Amino acid sequence: MPSWMAFIDGENFTIRGQEAAKAYGFKFTEGPYYLKDVFLWMLLAQNPAARRLFVTAHQPSLDNYAIRSYYYTSIVGDDDKRKSVHQALWDLGFSPRVFKKDKSSQKSKGVDISLCTDMLSHGFADDYEVAVLVTGDGDYLPLVEAVKRMGHVVLLAGFKCGLSEDLKLAADGFFDLTEHYKHWWEHYKAP
Repeated sequence: MPSWMAFIDGENFTIRGQEAAKAYGFKFTEGPYYLKDVFLWMLLAQNPAARRLFVTAHQPSLDNYAIRSYYYTSIVGDDDKRKSVHQALWDLGFSPRVFKKDKSSQKSKGVDISLCTDMLSHGFADDYEVAVLVTGDGDYLPLVEAVKRMGHVVLLAGFKCGLSEDLKLAADGFFDLTEHYKHWWEHYKAP
């Protein structure tokens, strides 16, 4: 089975997930799977392991677990807050990349740059055969094209709301996570 790594633009994913939840009338409770505007994840079959993503259910040719899953996000706050977010994501099984941002910024440049650097460097090193990119941000279009030119497969996952159609068409496949999350929101009660 092909080896794969996941690269999650946590800022984009969280904002889009919050929009989708609002559209379904769901209200989040902050806890181990959610921190407003910072991170969002969900329990997967009683296993929160970040190295197991929804795409494995739809792509049976992928190994059941990723080599590594990176989660990139940023926070407003001091170093203690950054460390607590890092710990929360690590507890979920991610290799976290947490950056500081100031209150006036919607996004941190560190998120996009770090995600691109990691995905490209692992691609050049042939550390994966398939890259799973979790985002909807069209700014990643050149990244997807570069990784595909290296001979790797790029699967895109995320919410339909705010999804760049160009990014979707550039990827080798797209997995809409909206229904998975909707089901989870309706049945799972966060601790």
